[in-house]
Amino acid sequence: MTTITMPPEGFLMPDFGDRHRAAGSTSRAPSLDAAPGEASAPAGDAAYRGPRKMAFICSKGNLDMAYPALIMGNAALGEGVEVHIFFTFWGMDMINTRTNDRLKFTLAGNTAMHMPDLGRVRPGLEHLSMPQAMGNLPGMTQFATRMMKKQLEELEIPTVPDFLDLLAASGAHLYACRLSYDMMKVIEADLHPAVEGVISASDFIEIADGAQVIFV
Repeated sequence: MTTITMPPEGFLMPDFGDRHRAAGSTSRAPSLDAAPGEASAPAGDAAYRGPRKMAFICSKGNLDMAYPALIMGNAALGEGVEVHIFFTFWGMDMINTRTNDRLKFTLAGNTAMHMPDLGRVRPGLEHLSMPQAMGNLPGMTQFATRMMKKQLEELEIPTVPDFLDLLAASGAHLYACRLSYDMMKVIEADLHPAVEGVISASDFIEIADGAQVIFV
């Protein structure tokens, strides 16, 4: 017997429109008008299977902001999902061979910065945010960058250039934004070899048609 859990009283479920269901499935999701514990449709609904296509928009050039799309894109490829990544504005630093191996991480403006090693000094300190004033100290950005790179290396996470190679070899499609390319005076020779081309935002919108779009 399948038990359907109803939303708590007062909870408003967003309307996501019609959802695709697995082939052959005619079941419907439970209605919010149904009484608690009562299903308005037969049990056995198939899990939602959205478009097997993801489009990432990378707009940041900081080291910590470069990895989310790369890691999620790699995970999606592992699940057989078609992946497209569009690099725009400061995200261009991720695919510029003059900069993508020198991305930096800074404490400034980052209130979520913690130092796990401080827990060895006194338990609990590893959960405290680093004071923002420390981000302005000379050499602090370099120190924070080295620390993050060391942590990534210990977890065997590739560098940004190597990650781009990995994604391309796994079938991801990488594009540079035409506007950012021109604005930042990038030349074709500077682009990472994995980049397929320089396209406009309109071109990417067409490519991303039907995809789950994630903006980083």
